[in-house]
Amino acid sequence: MLDQKSMSALVEALKRLDDGFAGLPAYEGNAPGMGQLADVLKATAERLQDNFPYFHPLYAGQMLKPPHPVARLAYALAMWINPNNHALDGGRATSLMEKEAVAEIAAMFGWKNFLGHLCGGGTMANLEALWVAGQLHPKKTILASEQAHYTHKRISGVLQLAFESVPCDARGRMDVQALAKRVARGDVGTVVATMGTTATGSVDALPGILALREKHSFRIHADAAYGGYFVLAEHLGENAARAFAGIGEADSIVIDPHKHGLQPYGCGCVLFRDPEVGRLYKHDSPYTYFSSAELHLGEISLECSRPGAAAAALWATQRLLPLTHKGEFAQGLERGTKAARALFEKLKADARFVTGFAPELDIVVFVPRAAAVSEASQLTRSIFEAAAKHQLHLAVAELPVKFWEENLGAMKRDRETITCLRSVLMKPEHLDWVERIWELLSLSTSEVLAANT
Repeated sequence: MLDQKSMSALVEALKRLDDGFAGLPAYEGNAPGMGQLADVLKATAERLQDNFPYFHPLYAGQMLKPPHPVARLAYALAMWINPNNHALDGGRATSLMEKEAVAEIAAMFGWKNFLGHLCGGGTMANLEALWVAGQLHPKKTILASEQAHYTHKRISGVLQLAFESVPCDARGRMDVQALAKRVARGDVGTVVATMGTTATGSVDALPGILALREKHSFRIHADAAYGGYFVLAEHLGENAARAFAGIGEADSIVIDPHKHGLQPYGCGCVLFRDPEVGRLYKHDSPYTYFSSAELHLGEISLECSRPGAAAAALWATQRLLPLTHKGEFAQGLERGTKAARALFEKLKADARFVTGFAPELDIVVFVPRAAAVSEASQLTRSIFEAAAKHQLHLAVAELPVKFWEENLGAMKRDRETITCLRSVLMKPEHLDWVERIWELLSLSTSEVLAANT
């Protein structure tokens, strides 16, 4: 099941890469330990078998999407050189590839004149965005929703910025009315709008947040680490469609190519609408930036050494699958949302389950029906384990009971949170596997309920 056919393309590309250095004197590397290379690689493969099958459609748990073959191969190809995209001395070709690839990402949001770069992932990207926010609005508070990623609170602590959480509504979105009351106090510097929460894929109501900015003049940071690519998707619900239509009005945006962008981990991206924030990064180095008058990416990044291979992989992927509306890449995103809706409808029609709000992106959360919330939480874990025995791998989350309030019926509310099952259907293939996923989920649920009767 693991792709091996594409390895021949890597060999051919490696020969082409080698041709570019044909003018050098003959040289053969003498890496130590080569006699045991094959044995060690086989042992590594055996150890790696102790993993969930993240690449398979029956893995429908966490946000794990396999890289596209071209991303894997381009990354591997670049590793023969191992470029460093901090300074042009270390990554001349891949620095240009990064600039081109990042410009294509920014263009999704309508940005042409901007500042941005790749980084190790969403955490580092969000850190840079909040660092800039703190530099521009020192001693002012950062706000994010209760369902925003926990890193915003942690990063604010690292940066010694005041942070507060804003309540969510029953659909996992930031409560705009609660936000309005809080920003009216006048001490808010930045509001984080989450464009696809990690738990439920809920999209904050960005138009309402933008309207409040007009009145209170805070910065808006769009954390689109998970959902950012859905700006290309069609057939979204009204709230999500309106929110993504306005994302270009944010002051900064974070997006993770290593989620929906088909890239290996760590590949995040941070973008700033105002390129003048580059002045905040200014620093002196007596040895780094003197090989070229061109902009070195390390001059606009908090990170120093960064893998140029990540830029090569992203550039190659976007060359193969351009970031365009109605393109093959966008259609893959839409297949994920269709799969989530299809599974949601099956769950909604089955009396054994309680569903909350319909998925906005490609994440579905649900709980087994029981006499009490505590009992439903216990059943959740049992179904999770039973499904894994049938090779169906889901995830478990702890979320507010209010997300299911409308459909709980007579269920006793003996806890404020409920342990729920969560399924991320982010692979395009998931649409073809919904029936099989449902079959195994239904079977696992029947087994658990029979054992508990």
